[in-house]
Amino acid sequence: MTEDTMIAGLLREREAYVQQGLDDRVAQVDEQLKLRGYQLPEEAAKKSAPSAKSSPTTPKGRRQKPAETA
Repeated sequence: MTEDTMIAGLLREREAYVQQGLDDRVAQVDEQLKLRGYQLPEEAAKKSAPSAKSSPTTPKGRRQKPAETA
């Protein structure tokens, strides 16, 4: 990994944003990494690029709780 704790923290933060599909936040973290002299490996940069197919906002297979009645 890396010796720099700031870069290590940014990389962990970036990974969380990638998993959540927050591409705008990933780009902001990438900018901070670049300012600190860190270059992302090719595979990481490709993985975070916004795709044509976006993930749904709610997970599939989950239902909303029925409304409580008095």
